[in-house]
Amino acid sequence: MQTNYSVLHLIPIFLLSLFCLNSTLKHRQIHLISSSRMDIVIEHNPSSIKLSELGVMSWPKWSCQPGRYALVFEERETCYLVKGKVKVYPKGSSSEFVEFGAGDLVTIPKGLSCTWEVSLFIDKHYKFDPPT
Repeated sequence: MQTNYSVLHLIPIFLLSLFCLNSTLKHRQIHLISSSRMDIVIEHNPSSIKLSELGVMSWPKWSCQPGRYALVFEERETCYLVKGKVKVYPKGSSSEFVEFGAGDLVTIPKGLSCTWEVSLFIDKHYKFDPPT
C-alpha cells in the first residue's frame, strides 16, 4: 500500500517542527560579555549537536579545586564546563567580573589577563586556537 501525502497533511507536521525548534531555542542563551578589559562569549546550554560538531568531548580536560588563580591566555580558548562555577575578574579589578559554570560553552579572548575565582570544583574540556 502506498501512502500519498498532500501538502495540507504536511502543514501540521511542519508547524509542530517549528514549535519544537522555537521551544528549544528559547532555552539557549548566548551572552557577549564585553567591557573595557574583557570580551568573553558565554553560550548557556549549547545543544548536544553543537557540542558533537565541535568535537568537545575529544578535547583535553582541565580541572581545579576551589581557589583563586591568576591566568594569562596566550591564545583564544574555547571551553565547555562539565562541572563547576567560576567568576573571572580582569587583571586589576575586584568588582568587574563575569560568571559561568556547568553546561556553559565559553570563548575567552587571546591576551586576557585575569583572575579565576573558582567557587565549585572545575572540570572542563578546552581547546586553544592555533598560534597566529
